[in-house]
Amino acid sequence: MLDTASNRPALPPEIARRRTFAIISHPDAGKTTLTEKFLLYGGAIQMAGQVRAKGEARRTRSDFMQMEKDRGISVSASAMSFDFKTFRFNLVDTPGHSDFSEDTYRTLTAVDAAVMVIDGAKGVESQTQKLFEVCRLRDLPILTFCNKMDRESRDTFEIIDEIQEMLAIDVTPASWPIGQGRDFIGCYDILHDRLELMDRADRNKVAESIKIAGLDDPKLTEHVPANLIDQLREEVEMARELLPKLNPQSVLEGHMTPIWFGSAINSFGVKELMEGIGLYGPEPQPQSAQSRQISPEEKNVTGFVFKVQANMDPKHRDRVAFLRMASGHFKRGMKLTHVRSKKPMTVSNPVLFLASDRELAEEAWAGDIIGIPNHGQLRIGDTLTEGEALRVTGIPSFAPELLQQARAGDPMKAKHLEKALMQFAEEGAAKVFKPSFGSGFIVGVVGALQFEVLASRIEQEYGLPVRFEGSQFTSARWVTGPRDAVDRFTAANKQHIAHDNDGDVVYLTRLQWDIDRVERDWPDITLSATKEMMVG
Repeated sequence: MLDTASNRPALPPEIARRRTFAIISHPDAGKTTLTEKFLLYGGAIQMAGQVRAKGEARRTRSDFMQMEKDRGISVSASAMSFDFKTFRFNLVDTPGHSDFSEDTYRTLTAVDAAVMVIDGAKGVESQTQKLFEVCRLRDLPILTFCNKMDRESRDTFEIIDEIQEMLAIDVTPASWPIGQGRDFIGCYDILHDRLELMDRADRNKVAESIKIAGLDDPKLTEHVPANLIDQLREEVEMARELLPKLNPQSVLEGHMTPIWFGSAINSFGVKELMEGIGLYGPEPQPQSAQSRQISPEEKNVTGFVFKVQANMDPKHRDRVAFLRMASGHFKRGMKLTHVRSKKPMTVSNPVLFLASDRELAEEAWAGDIIGIPNHGQLRIGDTLTEGEALRVTGIPSFAPELLQQARAGDPMKAKHLEKALMQFAEEGAAKVFKPSFGSGFIVGVVGALQFEVLASRIEQEYGLPVRFEGSQFTSARWVTGPRDAVDRFTAANKQHIAHDNDGDVVYLTRLQWDIDRVERDWPDITLSATKEMMVG
């Protein structure tokens, strides 16, 4: 199997067969459809778009929050595990909507690779570019899928050029489209010298593969119209001369992305992409942590929480912490140390996710993602180990760009509102600040749509009408510095001071001028726009 560093020991086979990845894309590029088709090929569902043995057929399995169903967007990042051939795929679904960047960013700390989905007509869009930058920061390997080739799309070379220029990454074609829009009939699989033909009649049918001996094989004429054969030969010849050859090492280092073309809604090109993830995607990678790096092959179990989701099941007020296994072989009922509180924790009901289905996880290996139901003990950034005081690093928290005041519709229920807001703060869905001065709470989010999501969830999950009102503050910064300087600073700036749900001091600002003034007058104080989600 390919390994990023040749000097690393071979992984145990169970770990080596795992591929943990996220799909990144601009809204509407077809991410949800692609996720569904992955589950279809992984045998996890019988027919795309339908939930097995569930009354609500024809709704996508990975979107299970009411608001997502109403709006057709993926708001909550869920994780799904399924087998494909000899591999175990762990797919972490990232919220594709532009307002959910923080959750998405954290999700990308829990995966080893990303699949970038682009729309054949639109190419690289703004949101894709933002997410790509995040992957770049982490040197994540990227595999690209150019979707919607059965609709009018742009010239293939033009799409490849745009990716190379906008994202500064080498692109190598793994397949080449034959025709486009109405004339799109399939792809030539460059890596395996196969003809893949799309079946337009049955969307859930796996495409037919025809092995050919190069592009001069007379068999081509039986399946491809003459005008398209000449174009295909010419384009592939040009591609071979102008574009770099696939270099697996370069892919693992994040410098090159192979691109597959297809149409997810027609189940076309998906199988080839999945084979590509298995062959060229990375095995579980080491995690950076404080005091030392954690390697996946270590015997001892470690894992870190990258997401907390509350009320996944409205009937049970539970919170599920999503834990990425960083090392070892976990078995249900194991006692692990919760590093932040130094307390032991028996993990007796870990769950594996198949979208909105959960099943008990009897075991899990490095690379897997399990859910741990808990009542608020686990927070984003927590590390669980078999005793060693390790803390996984690099899980960020961003300063919110929008601040509003939260008020309970019924003043008698202010206490309940506080509880609900604290729960969302622990989940990472919003920042909640308690001002030192005055009453109420200030809620901060990264994108405006999040206020709507919060209001609708507070109403649904707690039965509390809530309204968000404008606040005089526009942004928040975490305050750090020597203890006595921070105390003097907070005393002198009471009107601006608040505490977040971890109790850390926050400076609420109205204008950039406020920040400049602090930097000028308080040299010992640092105001920062991010803090590590690491506690204790």
